[in-house]
Amino acid sequence: MTELNAMNRQISIARLCRQAKTAARALAHITTPQKNAALEKIADQIWVERFEILASNAMDVAEASKTGLSEAMLDRLFLDEKRLSAIIADLRQVTGLPDPVGEIFEEQVLPNGLQLHKQRVPLGVLGVIYESRPNVTVDVAGLALKSGNCVILRGGSETIQSNLALVGAIQRGLLGTDVPVDVVQLITDTDRANVLELLQMDHYIDMIIPRGGAGLHEFCRKNSRIPVITGGIGICHLFVDESADLERAVEVIRNAKVQRPSVCNALDTTLIHRAVASEFLPRLVRRLAADGVTFRADETAWSILKKLQNEGIQPAGIQDFDTEWLSLVLSLKVVNSLEEAIDHIANHSTAHSDGILTENKFHAAQFLERVDSAAVYVNASTRFTDGSQMGLGAEIAISTQRLHARGPMGLKELTTYKWIVKGDYNVRP
Repeated sequence: MTELNAMNRQISIARLCRQAKTAARALAHITTPQKNAALEKIADQIWVERFEILASNAMDVAEASKTGLSEAMLDRLFLDEKRLSAIIADLRQVTGLPDPVGEIFEEQVLPNGLQLHKQRVPLGVLGVIYESRPNVTVDVAGLALKSGNCVILRGGSETIQSNLALVGAIQRGLLGTDVPVDVVQLITDTDRANVLELLQMDHYIDMIIPRGGAGLHEFCRKNSRIPVITGGIGICHLFVDESADLERAVEVIRNAKVQRPSVCNALDTTLIHRAVASEFLPRLVRRLAADGVTFRADETAWSILKKLQNEGIQPAGIQDFDTEWLSLVLSLKVVNSLEEAIDHIANHSTAHSDGILTENKFHAAQFLERVDSAAVYVNASTRFTDGSQMGLGAEIAISTQRLHARGPMGLKELTTYKWIVKGDYNVRP
């Protein structure tokens, strides 16, 4: 790359950042009705432009297929009218959610008469770097706008046509509203060097949110001058306790694995208590094999299942319990106790979503107390770790770290707060 090209790229990124910073100051004072009206206009405009958006997406899918993108990534990339309708529905749901900006909490009066409270304010400008998922474009734009934040989007090269169409519709939807068009901006140059440039813009950007594979998250953590929220990589577990209702447990596991296998909250490993393994494993495999699921079985599970002579069952390899499958593959392991199940999760989970299937309240309580994941379940599918399913409207990301936010990041997680102090000409003694 020539020095001139590098300079042009830097100017382009810097210009986007300056525009976003200016828009953020204006957006912070926009009222809730004004923001909701803008969101409705965006939803309407996306629907009006649906055919152009789907045509652009088809171009991305066709090109990605030629380059050998995995089936899981192609599924994440693909849009049809049903998926686009669901994206719009999630956006409209955001308009009905309480606006966190301006919320007052933790009020107190000190002995010296000072009146204190905290008040929610937007973070400012968000930089979101993501791969293959055009739905993220709309989810992020909607949540950022409602929470008073501007956003600079950097999608992957495999989704550039989709993102150009979606961001174009979003910006056209904002025309004539009280919200500045620059609240949502897209980096259109897919050169990966732009990611590094973006990560250096700490004078303008307040938070970086990567949504993609482990490599992207690691790159952002190592190279960013800006705070980074990481997550979205899920090696998810369900443990079948000896007391579980086995018939119902099969259906929960099937939902967690099959309903949409290419996403981060899909199930990767099922742990089965030894006391029920001989009865449960064949039942589970027969049910899920009908959906096209294949299996990686540990030594004990393999000894139980090999008599089924199912070609989809293989002995587990050394890395299989540390793999986020993102496909119709399920790891199986037999454990001797609740303690062993919890230890396995501690050693192999990415702290995204893990659960227990049990009728034993004590075991459920132990599991909830000792498993330290962003979402911990009792008798439910891991697929519920989702902003829409958890009543947030949508999520900008699913955080698996401990600072600021964990789990699906909705509107409140996109705010910070300031202290408000009121006195009567008080001076400090």
